[in-house]
Amino acid sequence: MRDPRDIIKRPLITEKSNELMAEGKYTFVVDKNANKIEIKHAVEKLFNVDVEKVYTMNVKGKFKRMGKYSGYRPDWKKAIVKLTKESKPIEIFE
Repeated sequence: MRDPRDIIKRPLITEKSNELMAEGKYTFVVDKNANKIEIKHAVEKLFNVDVEKVYTMNVKGKFKRMGKYSGYRPDWKKAIVKLTKESKPIEIFE
């Protein structure tokens, strides 16, 4: 079993993710190879909360140019974790 800190890389703080926090949904950048079950267990173990559902999406890297050089930013995976009604909120987002 992998370490939960290897699966959950960092929280993702945006305007949209701040609006989702009112509904009990929290957004994280996760490992590209992690599946929904691994993400659920990692969040439950790291933050001592109850997870109801996990939504995942692969985000494609944007095309960027720097002078005559061009390339793509790296691809990454985003997970939105919905907590149960009885669960306490995650403190790092407060």
